[in-house]
Amino acid sequence: MALKRPSALLHWPSPIHTPPTNTHTRALHRLHAPTLRTPRPTPFVPDVPTFLTLIGRNLASHASKIPSWEALFTLSSLQLREAGVEPARARRYLLWWRERFRNGITGIGGELREVRDGVAELRIVEMGSQRKGDRQAMLGKGAGMRRVVVNVPATVALPVDMSKAVVEEGGKGEVGGGGVEGAQIVSGVRILAANAIGGTGVEAVKGHQGVARLRVQSGLWEERRGHKVDGGERRKEEVRYKRRAQERKMAR
Repeated sequence: MALKRPSALLHWPSPIHTPPTNTHTRALHRLHAPTLRTPRPTPFVPDVPTFLTLIGRNLASHASKIPSWEALFTLSSLQLREAGVEPARARRYLLWWRERFRNGITGIGGELREVRDGVAELRIVEMGSQRKGDRQAMLGKGAGMRRVVVNVPATVALPVDMSKAVVEEGGKGEVGGGGVEGAQIVSGVRILAANAIGGTGVEAVKGHQGVARLRVQSGLWEERRGHKVDGGERRKEEVRYKRRAQERKMAR
C-alpha cells in the first residue's frame, strides 16, 4: 500500500533567487584598492608640461587640464575624460606612461641629476675599471681604464640659439677625467668614432670633442604607433585582391 506524502511537502516553497548585485562587490573592491604612490619629479622631468612634452603624441596640448603633479598620477581615466583629454587612445597612452614612470621606467635622460633649464651636458671620460677586457691599454684609453659617457654639471653655455655654444670660464669641453669624480654614468647612449656621443635626441656641441647635450624636446620618449599595411592582417588578402582586380580592369 503506497504511502501518501504529506501535503506540506508537496507545496514546499521554492528558494528565492535574487540576482547578484555588483554594487557592493565594486564598492568593496574600491575600498581595498591599493593607494597609488606619487613619484617625485626629477631634474629632467620637473613638472606636468615637461612630462607630457617628452611622451609626445600631442599630449602637451592637454597640460592645462592637469592642474598639478599629484593630479597627473592620481586622476582616473574617467576624470581625465571629463577634463577633456581626448581621444580614448590618448588617455590610455598617458596612463600607460605614468605607470611606467611610477615604477621608475623612463626614457633617455629621465634619471639624470645635472640638468639646467631642461638641458643636460654629457661628456666622455675615462674611469678606472676592474673588468678583464679593460686591463690592457688600447688606442684611446689607458690600462685598467674604460671610456664611458657621464652627466656632469654644465660647463658649456647654451644660449637660445642651440647651434652656438660658448665655453664658460674654466670649461675645457674636451675628453678627459678631470672634475668628474662621482659623476653619473648615462644609459641609453653610446660612444661613436672615438670622441662622439650617439643616442636618441643627443646633440653634439660643435667645437668640443666628447661633449654633447641632451635637452627636453617633444616626443623624446614617444612610443611610435604602428600603421596598417593594406588594411592590416585581417583584410590584407582582400585589399590586395581588389587592387589586383582593379589593375587588371584598368589595363584592358
